Amino acid sequence: MGITAIIDYGSGNLRSAANAFERAARESGADTAITVTDDPLVVRRADRVVLPGVGAFADCRRGLFAVDGMVEAIRGRVLADGAPFLGICVGMQLMAGTGYEHVTSEGLGWIDGDVELVRPAAEDDGRARKIPHMGWNELRLEPGGAGHPVLAGLADGDHAYFVHSYHMTLRTPAQRLATVDYGGPVTAVVGRDNLIGTQFHPEKSQATGLRLIANFLGWRP
Repeated sequence: MGITAIIDYGSGNLRSAANAFERAARESGADTAITVTDDPLVVRRADRVVLPGVGAFADCRRGLFAVDGMVEAIRGRVLADGAPFLGICVGMQLMAGTGYEHVTSEGLGWIDGDVELVRPAAEDDGRARKIPHMGWNELRLEPGGAGHPVLAGLADGDHAYFVHSYHMTLRTPAQRLATVDYGGPVTAVVGRDNLIGTQFHPEKSQATGLRLIANFLGWRP
């Protein structure tokens, strides 16, 4: 049996994420054990790596880099060995080159983009849209996302659950796999090679999220 490592670096409700991954594994028949871990040695042995994240970009980055040996373990397992990687919410944002939430922070640099404040256009009646962007929104698949194995079975109009004020702006459009409309396009999914990330929370996105997680657990890039 393989191991899917959900990284614990003090950010977010990992129990809800683990519950969703365990359910998706059980229902899809994936041969993997879901493990929440802050141990780099476990990550180095994992078949798949999941990086969740809740809060501010700089705080999450600081927490991740504070776990001795963790960033090196992730880079080795994901970049060098090619293990499938899923970033969730701020975990997805950390894949960017730079984050601009309150302060300027360096990201992992895996996706060619930066994390910037969502700046939506006003409502039709002139009212300002609320930030954070919170609640359910409809996915719109980009050309690169329509055939992506982790998004298989998902379609335009499927609902996902968001809670965020910042999103990733891409310099390489092919790495943007899906968006949602919130007074303009907001990045919802990014990816390249063995890397994928969701701005929304799949563990809170019911059928859409469970399908995406099951697809990830079976993904062999």
